[in-house]
Amino acid sequence: MLYAGPECMITGYAALQRQGVRVPMTETIDVLVPSRMKRQDVDFIRVHRTAKMPQMPVVHGGLHWVPAARAVADAARGDLELTEVRAIVADAVQNKACTISELAEELRTGPKQRSGMLRAALEEVADGIASIAEGDLRKLIKNGRLPEPTYNPRLYVGSEFLAQPDVWWKDAGVAGEVDSREWHLSPALWARTMNRHDKMSAQGILVLHFSPRRIRSDGANVTAELRSAIESGRRRPPLPIRAVPSR
Repeated sequence: MLYAGPECMITGYAALQRQGVRVPMTETIDVLVPSRMKRQDVDFIRVHRTAKMPQMPVVHGGLHWVPAARAVADAARGDLELTEVRAIVADAVQNKACTISELAEELRTGPKQRSGMLRAALEEVADGIASIAEGDLRKLIKNGRLPEPTYNPRLYVGSEFLAQPDVWWKDAGVAGEVDSREWHLSPALWARTMNRHDKMSAQGILVLHFSPRRIRSDGANVTAELRSAIESGRRRPPLPIRAVPSR
């Protein structure tokens, strides 16, 4: 900030780390400066001139950081793969560093150049995707041309809440779950996942569980198992399950 000037704001990975979002460590600090300024990249500082400086910086330790939604958008326009952008978006939303609406506004008002990765990741989050692993499953479902499911719906039996599976095929009564220790870190959460499975199975739902590693490395068989379960489920009478889509 001494180099870039008092109007600059720190963005990108450094700003995300400061606001509790899990991103890889970096030795490069990205800073935004007003477009009229003539600062250049130097040493570990990467300067981004912009006509759209955030109105309200986040102040920590006397330094000015861009809000998390802007930091996500700036990072996503870097040289990243979709899986990396998906991870940043998912973690920022899950940890309440920013909202989907705030990210969508950054996408709408920001530069269109290099925005494709962020747009794709936000489309997944808008469908209810909550993690990288669920995003991988979504891609597998689309590439395998399986019937389009509902993502992360809330299932009810009458007025009683039953469960919220990762994917749900209503006409077949089939639920798909991504089981990952990364997203179920404590024994209590893991036990809750298993309890959810038992409750759904007791209502006649066909529940399939897949690990993130298997989704990535054994996609053909995962797709085949899902297709077989959907076909079997469709041969049964419909289940009395009501699904409320994720918001």
